[in-house]
Amino acid sequence: METDLADLAVSLARSEGAEYAEARLQTSWRSAALLRNGVLEPAEMSDSHGLGIRIIYDGALAFGASNDLGRKNVRALVERTLKRAKTSAPLVSSKIRLSEEASSKGQWAAEEQKPLENVGMEQLVDTLREVDLLIAPGARGVTFPRRLLTIVIVVQDKYFTNSEGSSLTGRVPRAHFFGLVTADYEGKATAVTIPPGYAQMGGSGGWEIIEALNLHEYVKEETDSISDVLLHGESPPQEEVDVVLGPDVTGLVAHESCGHPGEADRILGREGAQAGESYLDSTDMGRRIGSAEANVVDDPTIPHSMGFYIYDDEGVLARPRRLIERGVVKELLHNRATASEFGVQSNGSARSVRFDREPIVRMANTYVEPGDHSFEELIEGISLGVYIKSFMEWNIDDKRLNQRYGGLEAYLIRNGEVKHPVRSPILEITTPKLWSTLDARGKDLKFMAATCGKGDPSQGAPVWTGGPHVRLRNLRLKTR
Repeated sequence: METDLADLAVSLARSEGAEYAEARLQTSWRSAALLRNGVLEPAEMSDSHGLGIRIIYDGALAFGASNDLGRKNVRALVERTLKRAKTSAPLVSSKIRLSEEASSKGQWAAEEQKPLENVGMEQLVDTLREVDLLIAPGARGVTFPRRLLTIVIVVQDKYFTNSEGSSLTGRVPRAHFFGLVTADYEGKATAVTIPPGYAQMGGSGGWEIIEALNLHEYVKEETDSISDVLLHGESPPQEEVDVVLGPDVTGLVAHESCGHPGEADRILGREGAQAGESYLDSTDMGRRIGSAEANVVDDPTIPHSMGFYIYDDEGVLARPRRLIERGVVKELLHNRATASEFGVQSNGSARSVRFDREPIVRMANTYVEPGDHSFEELIEGISLGVYIKSFMEWNIDDKRLNQRYGGLEAYLIRNGEVKHPVRSPILEITTPKLWSTLDARGKDLKFMAATCGKGDPSQGAPVWTGGPHVRLRNLRLKTR
């Protein structure tokens, strides 16, 4: 990587009067195989390489990027970006200030055993064909005539430097699997995803990430379970029930109703026109929104996680962020600018997915902390309930307050035992009500991969969502 060009950009900006400058040199390459109904689609192979810079002049921040690298072009990029900052400075009513953070130097990388650069397209395709052969015959009277399966591998290399002395090199390879199938049964058709809920299966690392997924076993279990629910599912009870959520659902709830509203830029209104706002405001630190069992963390440092990083894209050392602790709002997600406005330190939440995207406040791996109950202990005291193991559809308002989750694989619970399948139970609830009715958490902790959307231009950031089984008390479910 041409690290000297990033260093040059920062040096030039400072010499021309910038109060702060940073440069991020980023290379990304992506390879994806796609199998549709057993037939290979055209492969995807792409890469990007370029330099992104941010400059602050008299409290005005400007961002610029280019993939046309060379000393002359870098100089021109700095001049254009600095000119925008200078032009904007008289118009800015609220000056941008960054929190004071320690400078850092060094290298970091995600662990990998079998480098993705050594994985050819043939290996991706062979893996998908093996999985497709398991799905194609159908299961228990349900057929899957339409199947779209994909494996994606991505490698990102970054070099970051700023005018405060930071100089960091980072590398994260990632791989994930996703499937979308149509189930036909009794003259009906239902689209479902594998894994459920438009999630993915994957993480950071080499090809060993895909090998560890045990796709053959997982896909067989999922198709069997989906078929059973579609053929034999009954409507959920109309009276109040206790609800047990599986880890897939718990993780989505944590991401949507705690992670997004905990993004400080949303609270300040800076994402209002793109990704929405928040039910929280700047005075809500310490506000109770749930029971003592509500504990939600966002942690970029989990090894092999989809959202893994050690330093964020502002050069700040990453750490776990305790968003909700014992039902109380404990911490928000901050970059350096929002941290300065709130009078705190940045907690390393600035992320950018490409060289030509500005770092913004993002989640990494958001999850509900596990508790001390086994699954059997969670259901043993339930006289009438519903176990929603996975979901297929969901929506939530732009303030992350009112939400709705539609179950896919779900079962009736009666007198402490899991009974017959339940078809399409819908949990419609507010964020405070959901977290307030949580009274127990399982010991198990499971993660699913996902792509979190935010920003304009859009930035699809790789993340994990996760949690254990959790129990909610005295709720009414709807159905389609």
